[in-house]
Amino acid sequence: MSQLSGRTTIVVGASRGLGYGIATAFAEAGAPVIAVSRTAAAFPELANTTGTIQPELADAGDATVAARLLDRFEPEAVILVAGATPHMRPLQHQTWETFSVNWNTDVRISFYWLREALLRPLRAGSRVIVISSGAAANPQGSPLSGGYAGAKATQRFIAGYAQDAADRAGLGITFTAVLPQFAPQTGVGRPAVEAYAAQAGQSVSDFLEGRPFPLLTPEIAGTALVELVQADPAGLSPAYLLNGAGLQQLP
Repeated sequence: MSQLSGRTTIVVGASRGLGYGIATAFAEAGAPVIAVSRTAAAFPELANTTGTIQPELADAGDATVAARLLDRFEPEAVILVAGATPHMRPLQHQTWETFSVNWNTDVRISFYWLREALLRPLRAGSRVIVISSGAAANPQGSPLSGGYAGAKATQRFIAGYAQDAADRAGLGITFTAVLPQFAPQTGVGRPAVEAYAAQAGQSVSDFLEGRPFPLLTPEIAGTALVELVQADPAGLSPAYLLNGAGLQQLP
């Protein structure tokens, strides 16, 4: 029997892209999955598994949603994937509203959910994973996506702050940040790839061929996150890069 059998997992932002792949992978590994999203999604039929997927329509950025769903489902794993698609333009063509969209969405969601995980708190042994972005580890950030890189770096910081708070309180909860690199099949990755390819004067295919790492897919992300949640917390890094080759520890 899988280690995930009977361990309720909430995936926030499960209707598309990496979140969809992660929710599907956890259910296939035997977990009861609560797939939280603002829009409905059709998930595949599951065979030869005890896992299930229960869609839950909700706005993860609503201040009341995290507390309500954590109380209702009592998860042992929470994976935060939800976020806004950045406005892909150079700085001078941004407005403050477009520049700050990921601060007002991605960072807000991480703040609400990690705060509630600590306040409730989740039971000892629970795992919380925040999906940030590889842009947060890039010294140049992401010049065409406004405040995106800074917002994603702040998500990583928040995960670290939450871990410190959990350790000080003896809660036994593990918080981890995962920073995915280019995932051109996703709603966030596709516009970014197209924008940077255009800036470089290349076709999308030529631009992607020049990447120094294998490209990430929702299926690879799902497999990697299942392995991460099942790993011994004592041996984990606070943060990981994630690409088509899997997870790589960050200092």
